[in-house]
Amino acid sequence: MYFLIFAVVLAVAWFYQDAAISKQEPVKSIEFSEFVSYLDKEQVQTIKITESARRYEGELRDGTLFITYAPTVYDMETVSRTYIIPQSGSGLVVQSVKPSSAATWLSWLPTLLLIGVMIFFWTSFMGAGGAGGGNKNVMNFGKNRAHMLKDGDLKKITFDDVAGLDEEKAELEEIVDFLRNPKKYVQLGARIPKGVLLVGPPGTGKTYISKAVAGEAGVPFFSISGSDFVEMFVGVGASRVRDLFTEAKKNAPCIVFIDEIDAVGRRRGAGIGGGNDEREQTLNQLLVEM
Repeated sequence: MYFLIFAVVLAVAWFYQDAAISKQEPVKSIEFSEFVSYLDKEQVQTIKITESARRYEGELRDGTLFITYAPTVYDMETVSRTYIIPQSGSGLVVQSVKPSSAATWLSWLPTLLLIGVMIFFWTSFMGAGGAGGGNKNVMNFGKNRAHMLKDGDLKKITFDDVAGLDEEKAELEEIVDFLRNPKKYVQLGARIPKGVLLVGPPGTGKTYISKAVAGEAGVPFFSISGSDFVEMFVGVGASRVRDLFTEAKKNAPCIVFIDEIDAVGRRRGAGIGGGNDEREQTLNQLLVEM
């Protein structure tokens, strides 16, 4: 907000300076060789020299205002000694000026405004977390957006809180027991399933029964939607999958629940052309992690 006010003030100041300049008498821009010719003919009445800008401006004896710039091949002292000092006896008035700091800043104003606007939009983009929002830093695009619930946050949801779904609960009991007592299964060489696919219309309790499994086993519960993996930037989805499973491994044993997985689901290798699209990269990374 303060930046916008500052930018508006600078823009107004620049506008008024430009308007003031436009009201002045027209200044004729001439070549440096023409300026030297006027000096030789003693037609120059006043000269203002700005050495830092290699600029000569002044007035001819006929009242014409002029401005010219010395080429870089000319040394300023040599120009003064060769062309200007010899004319000092003919009534030529010479003045050396230094550019004011205000004029210097105003000359840089358009560039500064452009840079400032770019910085403003960049910082706003970073604060919004990019196109998808959520994270507070644009550099966190690759971070997962899963919401983790620990045992205390689950309010001890159990299978008793899930109405119906008796067959599903019976099949999930083995996973609960594995999460509770993994050693006896490991000693027998058994491994927990890589995943469980819950299929059903919305509102049939897929999320709730998943929380019940975590509540029964007393393990952390990661919840994320499949659409959170897909962004407008290529590679973000795969990066979020890697970050999600890295976080899950730190909290193992745990449950990772991916809702609406059909958002990234597809047949592998179905892309047209030589490159993979964002969904296929996300799906491949998900299969690799599993």
